[in-house]
Amino acid sequence: MQDPEKAHYVVATGIIVKDGKFLIAKRSEKEKRWPGRWTVPGGKLEKKDYVNRKTDTPGGQWYNVFEDLLRREVMEEVGIEIKNIKYLTSLSFLREDGIPTIVISLFADYDSGEITLNDELTEYCWVSLDEARDYDLIDGIYEELEMLDKHLKGEHIGEWKSGTKVKS
Repeated sequence: MQDPEKAHYVVATGIIVKDGKFLIAKRSEKEKRWPGRWTVPGGKLEKKDYVNRKTDTPGGQWYNVFEDLLRREVMEEVGIEIKNIKYLTSLSFLREDGIPTIVISLFADYDSGEITLNDELTEYCWVSLDEARDYDLIDGIYEELEMLDKHLKGEHIGEWKSGTKVKS
């Protein structure tokens, strides 16, 4: 029997980096959560993201599930290929319908393709950390951009922290 205390949606999001800038996109006004706010690509893990492919171990396990999820979501939402996917941070929240959600925030390099937005997004922009301040980003994303900017400059990332300084 499934324990409802252990059931969560699992989401992967990704900050895509190209020429030292970060890809952000504006959510459609039709979206239920955070309509019209700026975000990074990502989406929910679905069972079909792994069960339809060969397992990676004799014991029936799959590796690189978040990486494959992020590749799929980035292609679906903005139409580009990515590479060098790495972990940044994680967060959780309760949706309005009460479903607990875990978000794995990743980052990756742009690889190829031209931006083509799906109908969930209305605009996109490649921004520097300073330029990102001018956008109505979903809560926490600016701090994630700040963390990644530190990492790209060779500094220690630390953990996510609210405000302008990242905890070391």
